[in-house]
Amino acid sequence: MQRHDFINWADQYLRGELSTEDAVAFENFCKTEPTYAELFEQHRSFVQNLQKTELRNAFQQSLIAEGNAFQSERKNTATTKVASLWSKLQINAGVAAAVALVSVFSTLWITGYFTNIKKANTDYSALRREMNSVKKNVTEQNKAIQNINNDKNKNNAAIHFGATGFMLTRDGYVVTNYHVINGADSIHLQNVKGQAYRAQIVYTDAQKDIAILHIDDTSFKNLKNIPYTFKKQSSELGEDIFTLGFPRDEAVYGQGYLSSNTGYAGDTIAYQISIPVNPGNSGGPVLDNQGNIIGIISGKQKGIDGAAFAIKTKELVETLNKIPADSLKGNIFLNNKNTLSTLPRTEQIKKLQDYIYIVKVF
Repeated sequence: MQRHDFINWADQYLRGELSTEDAVAFENFCKTEPTYAELFEQHRSFVQNLQKTELRNAFQQSLIAEGNAFQSERKNTATTKVASLWSKLQINAGVAAAVALVSVFSTLWITGYFTNIKKANTDYSALRREMNSVKKNVTEQNKAIQNINNDKNKNNAAIHFGATGFMLTRDGYVVTNYHVINGADSIHLQNVKGQAYRAQIVYTDAQKDIAILHIDDTSFKNLKNIPYTFKKQSSELGEDIFTLGFPRDEAVYGQGYLSSNTGYAGDTIAYQISIPVNPGNSGGPVLDNQGNIIGIISGKQKGIDGAAFAIKTKELVETLNKIPADSLKGNIFLNNKNTLSTLPRTEQIKKLQDYIYIVKVF
């Protein structure tokens, strides 16, 4: 949930605009999300102070009205005394309102409210940023090599960078991150055997950082049935998980656990996972012990080793349902039979390797 969406929800709760059911849902959400509970308390304090200021202003306006009425009825020496008294009250009311506002904003500043907002915008280093840096460096190196060996490299296109993707269906539908293929002229998928296939972009969702590809190559043959399934329910905090991807030209295994049910800054479309990842892991699958896909690696937090983020499988399924029928070459049917659940980890990895690809962008 974005910060501004939560503030709107909190305002509806404070104003009593929510139904009983929705109000209970809001309270339960705050109980399970300490970060948002703290934000709610800060916001409620801020609103209460503003309301107090409004009451003072209303009192001030009431005094002004009463003073004007009194002066119109009695134009004598007493009028001068009342006017003098009103001037003092007016000054005091203005000072009180100013003190209240200064107090509110000083409290927010001291508690780090504004600092935390600024830090949230600068502390997150997504893998896409690192990949852009990799792309730039590799492109510059390729240009230098082509200038040295121009004749030898005429027919070789420069690879910008590589990442990871994995099969959705046995007939060639693959998922990876949007930031991996954004701006690509051509895309090739290479399996662990070194076989490479041309792929086309079928559908993208930049907000969720998801891209659906399809292998469009006559040399590609349909694979055996996909061995894993796609878990649509939320996974448990602390659950053991693992990934298989291509931070380099060979498959690399990573193991860890699910550390939060939300992503960076409370993002509800992602998990936070404790697995070391590098730019080439972008688009790789995250699986539980039974071999269910629970997410897609998309980014990591700057300065914290092992703090990465994965888009939830639920968001992938919703994205697949949004693809126009005329964009597909046949329907996408996700596998519902898991053949990895009873296997030891080493055997799970052997089976997985045939369905995970290096995504090479040209």
